This record gives sequence, C-alpha cells and structure tokens, in this order.
Amino acid sequence: MADRDRDLSGLFSPDRVAVVGATEREGSVGRAVTANLLAEFAGEVIPVNPGRESVLGVPCVASVADADADLVVVAVPPSAVADVLRDTGEAGVRDVVVLTAGFGEAGSEGAARERELRELAAEYDLNLVGPNSLGVMSSPAGLNATFGPDASPAGGVSFMSQSGAFVTAVVDWASESGLGFNEVVSLGNKAVLDETDFLREWGADPETDVVVGYLESIEDGRAFVETAREVTRETPVVVVKSGRTEAGAQAASSHTGAIAGSDRAYGTALAEAGVVRADTVQELFDAARAFAAGRNLATDGVAVVTNAGGPGVMATDAVGDADRLSLASFADDTLDALDAALPAEANVYNPVDVVGDADVDRFEAALEAAISDPNVGAVVLITAPTATLAFGDLAESAVALGEEHEVPVAACLMGGPRLADARGTFGEAGVPTYFDPARAVAGLDTLAEYDERRGRERREFEPFDVDRERARETLSAVTERRDNQLGVEAMDVLDAYGIPTPEGEVVEDPAKARAVAERIGEPVALKLVSPDVVHKSDIGGVRVGVDPADVADAYEDLVTRLRNYQPDARLLGVQVQELVDVDAGVETIVGSHRDPQFGPLVLFGLGGIFVEVLSDATFRLAPVAEADAREMTGEIDAAPLLRGARGREPVDLDGVVEAVGRLSQLVADFPAIVELDVNPLVATPDGVRAVDLRLTVNPEELQ
Repeated sequence: MADRDRDLSGLFSPDRVAVVGATEREGSVGRAVTANLLAEFAGEVIPVNPGRESVLGVPCVASVADADADLVVVAVPPSAVADVLRDTGEAGVRDVVVLTAGFGEAGSEGAARERELRELAAEYDLNLVGPNSLGVMSSPAGLNATFGPDASPAGGVSFMSQSGAFVTAVVDWASESGLGFNEVVSLGNKAVLDETDFLREWGADPETDVVVGYLESIEDGRAFVETAREVTRETPVVVVKSGRTEAGAQAASSHTGAIAGSDRAYGTALAEAGVVRADTVQELFDAARAFAAGRNLATDGVAVVTNAGGPGVMATDAVGDADRLSLASFADDTLDALDAALPAEANVYNPVDVVGDADVDRFEAALEAAISDPNVGAVVLITAPTATLAFGDLAESAVALGEEHEVPVAACLMGGPRLADARGTFGEAGVPTYFDPARAVAGLDTLAEYDERRGRERREFEPFDVDRERARETLSAVTERRDNQLGVEAMDVLDAYGIPTPEGEVVEDPAKARAVAERIGEPVALKLVSPDVVHKSDIGGVRVGVDPADVADAYEDLVTRLRNYQPDARLLGVQVQELVDVDAGVETIVGSHRDPQFGPLVLFGLGGIFVEVLSDATFRLAPVAEADAREMTGEIDAAPLLRGARGREPVDLDGVVEAVGRLSQLVADFPAIVELDVNPLVATPDGVRAVDLRLTVNPEELQ
C-alpha cells in the first residue's frame, strides 16, 4: 500500500525522462514509448541501452545512473526489471513507470517478481506505476510516456484506467468527441500506486476539472472512500466499475450476505464517497463531458427547446424518468415572451416547440426566454436538420446565452454532416453534444446527482456506551464449534450492545424449559437451536403461543421433529422466549456482511420470511451515523408501513434508527463478525425487539 501523502506530480511534470529498454526494433514497446516522448515532450529524452550508441537519433547511456533523469520508464524483460528498479533507487530517482508485463497477472512466478518490486519500491521510496502499465500522459507537459498510438487531446479531465487497451481506445475516441485530458495513467497491476493515490493527487490539482476512472477493483476500499469524500467536495469523480457479478453472494450463509454481493458493496461505497457511478462507457464519458463544461444546476427544472416535436417528447419522457430532474414550469413572463416570439402553431409550454420552419432568430428568442426563467436550471436544445436553419449560427447563440446566464446547456444535434459546424462550435465552448435526447438528459441528471452529494453534510458517527468485553465473550463461543456459526444462543451479544431482545433463555431439557416459561409468566415461543438448520420454520422447528404448562411436551416434540428431519444434526437446546406481537408492528431486518474491500456493509429492510424474495433493503458502510440510519428507514419500499399506513400507528422510528446504529457499531468493533442477521427486528409503536439472530464469525479475528 502506498504512502497516501506522497507527491506524485513528478510523474507528470519531469524535465528529463529516461527510457530503459529504448530500441529501434519495429513493433517493440521500447521503440514506441521513445518515439512518443520524442514527438512532443518539451524536456529531454534519454534512451538507456548499453548495447546501442543511439536510438532514433538520440545518444544512449548505459544505465539509469548515467541518465540524471527525473522519471524512469521501464521497458525491459520481466527478469531484468528488479535490477532496473534497484539502479533507479540508487540513482535517487523517485518516479518510475514499469510498462513490462509478466508479473502478478502471469502466475506464481510473476507474482513473486511483483512482490520483489514492491519490496524495492518500499526500500527506495519509489513512486511506482505498474507493472503491466501502458504508461502515463500529461497534456500540459506534452508528455506521452506510453506505447499507445496517440497522445491525448488537451483538456480538464484526468483519467485513470486499469485497462491499458481502454486508455488507447478512449484517447482515440476523444480526439473526435471534443473531450480533452489533463493527465492520464494506466494503473496496470497497482503493485505500489493505486486509484486512491491518483485520486488524492488530482483532487489537489487545479488543472483537473473532473476525475474519470475505469476500475476493475479497488485495492483499499476504506482509504478510497475517505479520500473521495474530501475530493468530491470540489472535484467531480465519475467511475465505471466492471465485474458486476454477484459471485461473492454464492457462499453467503445469511440473508444479508445473499442480498449484498460484491457489486452492492461497490455501489454503496461509491455513493457514500460522493462518486458518480456510470454503468457503461457511454455514460462515463457523457458524464465527463457534462462536468467538463463547468456549470452546476441552480434548480432541478429543465427546459426543452426543439424544432422537432417527436424528439421533444422523448426528452420530456427522459426528464420524467430521471432521478433528480423535473420539467420546469415557466413563469408568466416567460410564457408572454414565448407567445410574442413564436407563431400560433408553436407550443409555448414546456417542451417548447418552435416548429420545423424556425430560423435562427426564432430559435434564439425561444431559447433566451427559457434560459432566463428563474425556474429553469438547465436547457436541452434539440435540433433536426431543416433548410431554414443555420446550425452554426444557432450554436454560437446558444453558447453565448449559456455563458451569459451561467446555465448548463445540453445540445442534442439529431443529424450528420449538416451539423458538423454546430458540433465544432459547441465542442470548442465545452458544451456537450448528443444525438439521443435521453443521453442529453442523463448528462444533466448526473450534474444534479453530484450537486446533491456535494451539498450533503459530512456525518460523524457518535459511539454508544456498550459492553465490548461481554460481547467478545459471547462471540468466543465459536472457538468451541466445528463450524463458525452462532444463533440465538448468542443473543447476549445484542444485549451487550443495547439492542433490545425479548426475555428468554436457551435450555437443554424439558424441565428447564418449563421453568423459564413459568418465570416469563405467559405463553411463550419455542425455537430449535441447531447450527445445522438455517431455516427452523421449514421443519416445524418453531412453536408460538405455548402455555407454560405445555412447554415440556412442546420441547420434546421439537426435538423429535429435528431427529426425524436430520438425525445427525447437532442440537444445542431449545430457546424459550417471551412472545413479541408481530401483528402489532412491522418485521424488519438489520444485518451486516463484511466486504473484502470496504469492510462491514450494514443492511436495513423489510424482514420476515420473504426477505430474500422481496429484497426490499438499503445499505450503508459501518458505522452508520444517526442521520444516515434515519435515511435508511425512508429508502425502502416498505417505508410507509413504518410511518403508519392504512390507519396503523407509526412504529418507534427512533428505536429502529438506534438499533441500526448500535448494530453498525458492533460489526465495526468486531472484524471477526463476517455476517450477521437480526431477522426479524420487530418494530412496534412501543419500541423494537430483536427476535432472532444468526452470526458467522471468524475465530482467528477474535484473538
């Protein structure tokens, strides 16, 4: 893991770059990166090759020690890379990019070589990119230290990618799309520097307007989230995360684990970090172009101005489908201005249809009226080719009006070569252009999403007074098991953390069961306690409303059912528990699943027997602040049940919120808890009760 406070600017602004492995051999990485550097780099390029006097007309040196370089780019065979890093460290150079493949991605031998690189980087305090990297680019420095075919066009987007091929494709596409880059890095295997390091670097870079990333994994999830929370206060961050499968859920033994999955963790973490997540490459760069324009939405109201009725309706539908946008209602002054400027057959209400024969003056008048309206936060301008419209002139007017009023404009140019001049004008001004109206609206919705997240107050978790040692003692019972499962016999861990539970006890014979029931003094619930039976109700392992006088017989009946169902199942006893009136409240679930990258993920949702079928749940990273826990109670589809539906009395939401917070503290305090379900957590107007519990515990983490 890299030192998160290190300065990485030397990777992008060197004066002298040494290329180790520079050569003139056609098709080689060493030749390609040397040629790219010589093409535009304003500094000095030093080829390093002891077997040649010069490369591409530039004199060679024999080793890094002779190069006096600020940045070293390595393109030698895998077996020679470690020696180059050692020479680099001895020469006092800190910044190095390893292009060579054949490391962690190439089996056990490659993984061993990669460990050696990490050790050398730590020994010499190297800022190491790669290995298996395409390289780095910096438009301000004219630096193309990659073996890709093209340099990136200049702009305000800084871009990181785990795929080198993706970098080359995006750079090629960007040259025609009007999107430009400030700095680009191909992360490669991330042996030392990773996405969090570059996120921190670019967050402090005034030349970076937006950070864009293609990621296949995040090495240190918690560090990434903490860094992104700070960066996104000022700089938008957009990420597409590949690998969205739920393979991680296949081994889950709890409801929460089955619902969570790896992709759910990434989505939750990125949202909490303020990062905008794109689902596709198209969405990623549509968002990048929207942010690169540098304008925010003052309101969520969108005006649509079009010369084509059908596309105008499509844009209107897209606004209706958007998460954070609405179709603006025009003020009376706006309607009067539109009525005066447009012919009778035009539509002055939003969406504004200027009619197919509109010229630039009519279009401009409608656009100015709409963009001036106080209820309009953004404008979607839609044009289809007509003989009456000079599209280049319209683009100039739209750019000027957007700049004058500081309102974002998304231009939907529904045509081909006829609209090339307009595309060029919009592109030079940083106004994003699209063919599909839905994409234009989606770009604006992304701006609104970022504004919403950036304006969100940072919430700190306030710890509860709990009994950690009592909880640890209860969890330690797993060390005496042949598996790592605990059930209702571990309810004491909830009591230790202040989560209310019904009165009850796990007993091992019928007489004790009756004694506990008589102490409770009213009909009780009986539940089999067996680590080999996940769903007790499936085998009739639960009895509800048993009179104390009948408890002993009910105990025997439950044990018989278990033996008939699974003769070799382990029986730890039967839980005798005070009845909780489920009908008087709502069955919810609160749980946790520990993600390898981001740590414990806390779930809250509709509980009971249909939890996995309905999957009505929401997630946060632990620990969960009070305000976030309260938001969770409103995010599920069943939220109206909690607040009182069809004449029912509202449940004790404060009790629910506190239970979520306390459980989140429990799983944050104990990394040993891999999975946890409290299902149901019954919420009534009088409070909450945790009725059932299931835990998966890693005994090694308890030490």
